[in-house]
Amino acid sequence: MKPQDIVFLLAFAILIWKRRTDWMVIVGILCLVVSMPLFATWIFFTAQRLVVYAFVLFITAVIIMLVSQNGKQKK
Repeated sequence: MKPQDIVFLLAFAILIWKRRTDWMVIVGILCLVVSMPLFATWIFFTAQRLVVYAFVLFITAVIIMLVSQNGKQKK
């Protein structure tokens, strides 16, 4: 496990604990923006990890939104 993975897991745990989907989407977009120059400079390992982190954040945000939306409709 690389240090960037540990930092991501800590940030991810905090975002899940807060359940702020808007922050998850913003952090996911930032990961994608930061990965673009890394791909351009041929730093593929870190850039690929950032794209995977963004995907995980987006999927988690969508799942949280769907679950919370489903709970509101049943009431």
